[in-house]
Amino acid sequence: MAAAKRWNGSSRSWWMREAIAEFASEGAAPIVKQPLASRVALVTGASRGIGRASALALGEAGAHVIAVGRTQGALEELDDAIRSAGGERATLVPMDLANGAGIDQLGFEIFQRHKRLDILVHAAAMLGGLRPVAHIPPELWDKIVAVNLTAVFRLIRSLEPLLKASDAGRAIFLTSGRARSPKAFWGSYAATKAALEALVRCWADEVDGSALRAVILDPAAMRTKMREQAYPGEDPATLTDPAEIGPLIVELARSADPGPPARSVNFIEWKSARAAASPGTP
Repeated sequence: MAAAKRWNGSSRSWWMREAIAEFASEGAAPIVKQPLASRVALVTGASRGIGRASALALGEAGAHVIAVGRTQGALEELDDAIRSAGGERATLVPMDLANGAGIDQLGFEIFQRHKRLDILVHAAAMLGGLRPVAHIPPELWDKIVAVNLTAVFRLIRSLEPLLKASDAGRAIFLTSGRARSPKAFWGSYAATKAALEALVRCWADEVDGSALRAVILDPAAMRTKMREQAYPGEDPATLTDPAEIGPLIVELARSADPGPPARSVNFIEWKSARAAASPGTP
């Protein structure tokens, strides 16, 4: 919960300043806007790490968050954090994304309740350990492919009509540098992330004629449980807090300029460009 409090402050300082500046320029009393008010956002992997930070940022920015994760208790803590930050109560969906039928049911429920989906942030992923390719147990391979790749297909299949029903559907998929720089012992993770990127690019090209746009986002090294599993001896204090990606998620979700069908965004490059444009920005 302490991490959530730190995030609340830093995120507010970003888009709250924009709102105050806008009203001040008009000579009116500063009133805080929520830039994603009335938007519906689905976030996978929302119980921890980058997914949690994304869900919290979107909720604080006014979106109604549909939070998908495997741990009910962690999702409830997320809901508390969103409401403490001024957001509305989230819809909590405890689910394993390897359950394809569950994804289909989720799409149906979103249609029944909201008729559309404005934002998708797919942050859920599975490392599955690091080992030689020849030593990966087939059942583990199947599970990693189910979570990291097949779930992406099932989400696209179930949610495309809902994202198209939005006037500006945005689908953000988290990737990894290992997709483009594979390395020994990373076979299953690198292969599934590379496949995710290829699948998303193909899909984005297919829906090019609509207002729907996809983003492939590389968060780089962050202080997450998966990072700890991959690099157990690494000092977490040297890594970026996942909370820092929140403003970028909100920026991508609210972007008025759709850009190309599939954008590739690197968090480190975005952060550097933002710091150069606005010195002193947290």
